[in-house]
Amino acid sequence: MHQIDRHRKPCGMRDRIAFAFVKFLRFFADLFFRKRYGHRAVVLETVAAVPGMVAGLLQHLRSIRRMKDDQGWVKELLVEAENERMHLMTFIQVAQPSWFERGLIMIAQAIFYNFYFFLYLFAPKTAHRVVGYFEEEAVISYTHYLNEIDEGRLENIPAPKIAIDYWGLPATARLRDVVIAVRADEAGHRDRNHYFADALIAGDEPKAEAPAYAFRRM
Repeated sequence: MHQIDRHRKPCGMRDRIAFAFVKFLRFFADLFFRKRYGHRAVVLETVAAVPGMVAGLLQHLRSIRRMKDDQGWVKELLVEAENERMHLMTFIQVAQPSWFERGLIMIAQAIFYNFYFFLYLFAPKTAHRVVGYFEEEAVISYTHYLNEIDEGRLENIPAPKIAIDYWGLPATARLRDVVIAVRADEAGHRDRNHYFADALIAGDEPKAEAPAYAFRRM
């Protein structure tokens, strides 16, 4: 189990840059969405689904160039990307984004994909650290989302069927159950990306593990 509220204190210039960049993004997310957590989740999960796919692609190509096995790292990164995509598919059902928000999603994805591609290409250590801190903020946001539901300010609607099927939730599951499941996923992504950054900084080859959500739809 992952500790939900774990924070990795920035250590060194690389970490401080990554942390400051994520806090910069968090400022604008808070300014735009405020407490519209369902809509915030739709836009942010669009961005969150990018790093795993980009990293998986570049590590796949690296493995081919080096003619060396990746020890399952590529698969884990791609599974992470799919997991984030399923978060997005779930919250689209919950929030029903407007056409304006859908346009914002397209713009955010285009900008962030290109930014992250070049960041990972030239500075993979920093790229994984950025994702680690990004996921820390995601955990905080979903905790706030959960508090809004628990305090009655947001309706605890029935869970979408896509979420029930993906997380194996009971048929009676509610939005609160979905938020808890998503938050646990984000905590896992946080810990793994901080580990990836630490391993690369130490000059080690990261070792993959099979996250629980990898087996949910088998």
